[in-house]
Amino acid sequence: MEIKQIKPPFDKAAALIKVQRAEDAWNTQDPERIAMAYTLDTEWRNRSSFINGRNEVISFLTAKWQQELNYKLKKELWAFHENRIAVRFEYEYQNINGKWFRAYGNENWEFDDQGLMSKRFASINDVAISETGRRL
Repeated sequence: MEIKQIKPPFDKAAALIKVQRAEDAWNTQDPERIAMAYTLDTEWRNRSSFINGRNEVISFLTAKWQQELNYKLKKELWAFHENRIAVRFEYEYQNINGKWFRAYGNENWEFDDQGLMSKRFASINDVAISETGRRL
């Protein structure tokens, strides 16, 4: 099913929808579905990784969820202006050894005229948590 893209410039309602759609998509852990929200030549910085293009996004996300199990993400709108949105987020995951983590971070997004994300810059920190300390 094709989802109509919300195009910039964004108002608050549109920015909130973009953030919720991103959260929903990432929680599917379906790299090919997620990659469709990005331009063919999208540019990412994710921690210390630099990713270019949808194919690299798919490869990156596939590898990510082979290492980050039981993944659950929550995003929150931080700011928006014209074709840019900033979010803060947290997610929880279990590594392949069974240890739980919560990751905190910020993302800066830039969109093309069609509403596809052309740039995604993410800064992320992980904190070890106990299973009973999970919130998501």
